[in-house]
Amino acid sequence: MADEKLSKLEGVKETSGFLRGTIAEDLLDSEPTVQGDNAQLLKFHGTYQQDNRDERSGGNKAYSFMVRSRIPGGKVSAEQFLAELDLADEYGNQTLRVTDRQGFQLHGVIKGNLKSTIRAINDIKLSTLSACGDVCRNFMCCPAPVANSPVHDEMQSLAGKLAMHFAPRSSAYSEIWLTDGDEKVKVAQVDFNEPIYGRTYLPRKFKMGIALPEDNCVDIYTQDLGLMAIVESGKIIGYNVLVGGGQGMTPAKKDTFPAVGFKMTFATTEQVVAVCEAVVKVQRDFGNRADRKYARMKYLIADWGLPKFKEKVEEYFGGALPEPHPTDVTGVDDHLGWREQGDGKLYLGINVDNGRIKDEGDFRLKTALRVILRKYGMETRLTALQGILLCDVDPNDRADIEEILKSHGVALAEDLSLIRRYAIACPALPTCGLAVTESERIMPNVIEALEQTMADNGLAGERITVHMTGCPNGCARPYTPDIGLVGKARGKYTVYLGGNPEGTRLGFLFQDLVPEAEISQVVSPILARYREERQEQESFGDYCFRIGKEGLQAS
Repeated sequence: MADEKLSKLEGVKETSGFLRGTIAEDLLDSEPTVQGDNAQLLKFHGTYQQDNRDERSGGNKAYSFMVRSRIPGGKVSAEQFLAELDLADEYGNQTLRVTDRQGFQLHGVIKGNLKSTIRAINDIKLSTLSACGDVCRNFMCCPAPVANSPVHDEMQSLAGKLAMHFAPRSSAYSEIWLTDGDEKVKVAQVDFNEPIYGRTYLPRKFKMGIALPEDNCVDIYTQDLGLMAIVESGKIIGYNVLVGGGQGMTPAKKDTFPAVGFKMTFATTEQVVAVCEAVVKVQRDFGNRADRKYARMKYLIADWGLPKFKEKVEEYFGGALPEPHPTDVTGVDDHLGWREQGDGKLYLGINVDNGRIKDEGDFRLKTALRVILRKYGMETRLTALQGILLCDVDPNDRADIEEILKSHGVALAEDLSLIRRYAIACPALPTCGLAVTESERIMPNVIEALEQTMADNGLAGERITVHMTGCPNGCARPYTPDIGLVGKARGKYTVYLGGNPEGTRLGFLFQDLVPEAEISQVVSPILARYREERQEQESFGDYCFRIGKEGLQAS
């Protein structure tokens, strides 16, 4: 591809000195923003410059930064969790957000506190490096803390191994964020080269996840590269490698689209890291660097076809790869409520509406978590449905932990509807620059209305998954659940139906530009038909898929 056809950001990366730019100098001035290309380079370091639309004054933008911690498999110690809560209070907007990729996000960090925040995150042995940007992002994995389970241990170990393997090698991160203020920032070595990423990293962000067939809780079909563990006789023999998932699209570009991945091959446990590297390198060398709207790997596969793509991966891998194992996804678990760990201990899954940990009125989840973690010091896990798992709980402590939560206004899983437990939303307004309408802030109202509609139709106990985003970029994976709600214009949403809780199928566009207050009304007659016409064990999404758009629209 000729240089003149490259997107502007490719040039920014090329001349950045391996992600240095002039970030270090930019942090020294008193301006609330970073300058020019540095705003793009900061993403590789795990932070986005944002404008809080609610806090604008006199036409001036209200700048701050979102800081994202990359946490492979969502494994967080009590000390790390408490430190992130403290950072939210000291430098952020007093809330901490669990992302739908098992990470943490701090919002509202001003530029003058950015270095202190990122350095503090590294001090607790977490990192923001490559949490954003054109690199392999956080490595998701089923977080279930199942004791004495070689399967779960190996999956979670692989997530950490892949995170290390695909981390950028440039020393820019440590130079900028982890040095003292009077230390001189080094100049990039001209002979340095990223061994996997090269000088210009990847054409676009790249997402990976690891799951089990019976528990696709991290939605591997929506990832650029998904790994499904194949288990025989209690041991992982290898992984089905799925390629080409991706949720974003651009409405103005009619040939952009969300996609679920294709099963490409089976890789043994010894091969899997090398196969993943081959896939990433093929995307690095052949992904679209001219137009970022077509830069995700799903477009390369759509252009080439899976056979050609696999052939190129085999070339980079250095050998033939077999057909995928016949095993496929069969289920999904939210991991909420009290569960047996298998070693005499329990773990507790706590629902966090849209991932926002906060104290607000009688709801004081942030304080409750501080009390529990300080008292018991257990390891925690973050889930892809924006929940929290408290691990290694002695059964004798169960009643006390429940009382702490209830006294702080935090509901237990058994007191929540399944539609609420399986619902997620992106942050959207006021801080996301891409948002065209609300998501997180109105999702509780949407779920409440849907809960009532389901109750009215005799479906209160059914599991129906709902994902909402404030724009079509798909950060909360809205194109694969039973009901997807995608922001189209202020206060209006596109309603998608026909996906499934297992995340293996795209839904179809059912109705466009639906006002928020009318979402439950649009779905209500379909729920009524579902109650009467469903087949045995048929989920709502499966029913909608079977009947189809025209069938559902027929009176």
